[in-house]
Amino acid sequence: MDWKIVLEKNSDGSFTVTVPSLSGCISQGETKEEALKNIKEAIELHVSCLAEDGLPLNSKTKTEIVSVKL
Repeated sequence: MDWKIVLEKNSDGSFTVTVPSLSGCISQGETKEEALKNIKEAIELHVSCLAEDGLPLNSKTKTEIVSVKL
């Protein structure tokens, strides 16, 4: 299954990754590669916990990323 993620580079050079369609699924890493590896593990654990708790997998959520000017 493919998941859309948001990868953000922090001011210290590390990376934070979130999965918009999996509320609360977040990870980080010192490098981009480490952050991507970590988010894969986080997704697997998150989905596993949802299944254990009998909660629905909300993978059908449509996510749209837009820019907003202030």
